[in-house]
Parts: sequence; structure tokens; C-alpha cells
Amino acid sequence: MPLWQISLALMMALLLDYLLGEPRRFHPLVGLGRIITKVEARLNNDSKLFGVAALALLVLPCLVLYLLELPLWLQIIILYLVIGGRSLTEHGTAVALALASGTIEDARTKVSYIVSRKTDSLDEPKVVSATVESMLENGNDAVFGALFWFIVGGAPAAIIYRIANTLDARWGYRNERFNQFGWAAAKFDDLLNWLPARLTVLTYAAQGNFRQSLRCAWLQGRQCASPNGGPVMAAGAGAMNVTIGGGAEYDGYRCDKPLLGVGTYADASAIRKACALVDYGAWAWAGGLALLCIVLYFITGTLV
Repeated sequence: MPLWQISLALMMALLLDYLLGEPRRFHPLVGLGRIITKVEARLNNDSKLFGVAALALLVLPCLVLYLLELPLWLQIIILYLVIGGRSLTEHGTAVALALASGTIEDARTKVSYIVSRKTDSLDEPKVVSATVESMLENGNDAVFGALFWFIVGGAPAAIIYRIANTLDARWGYRNERFNQFGWAAAKFDDLLNWLPARLTVLTYAAQGNFRQSLRCAWLQGRQCASPNGGPVMAAGAGAMNVTIGGGAEYDGYRCDKPLLGVGTYADASAIRKACALVDYGAWAWAGGLALLCIVLYFITGTLV
């Protein structure tokens, strides 16, 4: 696909996501979730080998799409369905509004939709931190990672990335059920996210305290269990001059997580700032690619 078509696809997909958000009915990810559930039910026998087989069963058929010449309009629609920027902002805003109205119980419920930790006993600072962490990490997973792989390999690569990301969210747990079976999915997601996560770090850093953000990503990100989520969250917190993180409870177990960022612990205003980092960053990617196309056109005299 020519670079100008990739640039146009990014612009149009982001515009569709901004105007329409995720489809309320018949979203492809819902169908994917059902398929994932059925595959796991048949193949999960606590084996890494079967986990690899399950991953291959879900990912390899997507390569057939490269044999088809997908028209530009269809690639735009696919990218629109793959990214989730508006949905992410809506979830974050819902928590912020609940906190603003003083209903901590409602805020706990809203944040439970976007995090896997236990939320029914979180105080306001922990609700804020959980929300900001989710906004920053999912900014990479639901937006920048998908945009990156679309730029690299078109709609099929974006689909494969989204499948990997969904599999990691469903199977990438270190517990008795998924420790072996989910290993391949978790590693595959780590691999696909490595470079996009570093670009997301730069994207967040460029919108705030650049050096401080990179320092947080480098020094604090390595303390996190996730090789990609850690640097991304640390960079975002550093860019906003706030602190997030700390201990949380998962599946009845207390997990000690490092503090990320600098300055005072994040308050409710940090939620909207985190959403802005993702939204403005995504448009910056699209705008930067469009600018590159214009520069190349003036240099070469033709659309590249």
C-alpha cells in the first residue's frame, strides 16, 4: 500500500472512531471473544504446546488476507474497528465524572470495567491511579500498537496484532489455569508490542516533561512485571508530573507494584490528562505521516 494511502487510512479511521466510537452491536471483537472461549475450552490442557497450537489456530488464518487485494475503503473500516481510542476515553471520563459527583461506589464500578484488580474497596486515589494506569497502558494496546502495525503491514497486520492483544488479555495470566497454556499468547503479545511501546513512550514524553518522562520509563519501567506496559505507564506519569501505581489486589492476592512517575499522587484531573495524551498522540501520528507524504511529494514530484 502506498504511503499516502496509509496516511489517508489513519486519518479516516481516527475520524470514524472519533465520530462513531465502537459499534454498539455486532462488534468483531465480541465474535473473536466467543471463538477464543471455544478454542480454550477444547485445547487448554495445561500445556505450552497446546497453547502454541491455539495461538497458531487463531493467528495463521489471517495471513490469507495478504493473498487478497483489500480495497482502501475496507482497510479503513478494518482499522477503525481495530482501534479503540474513543471507547478508552469514554471509560476514563465515566470514572472522572463519578468521582466529580462524589459517588465513590459508582467510580469503583466504572473502573472495574477497565482493570482486572479488585476494586470494591479502593479509595479515591487508588481509583484514580487504576484508571490512569489503564488509560496509559491501553493507549498503547488499543491505539498506538494497532496504528503501528497497520503502517507496517496494513489491515492484516493490525488484525493479527489485535488478536494477540486480546489473547494476552484473556490468557496471559500467571495462575493455575493459564500459566502454561497462556505462555505463548503472552510472549507473542510482548514481541509485537515491544517497538510500539517504545514509540508510545516517546509519544507521551513529547507532550510533557520530555527528559523526566524518558527517565521514568527507563528507571521505573524496568521494575514492572510487564516489559512493555511498565515503561509506557511510567513515561505517561512522568510526562504529567504525577505518581501512580503501588500495591493492588488480584484474584485474592496482594501484588506489590512499584510507584511510577514523579510528584504528588495523581488526582482526578490526571484521568483527563491521560486521555489527552492518547488522543493528541494518535492525531500527531496521523498528522506526522501526512506531513511526511507532503514533504516526499515536493521532493520526488509524485505521491509515494
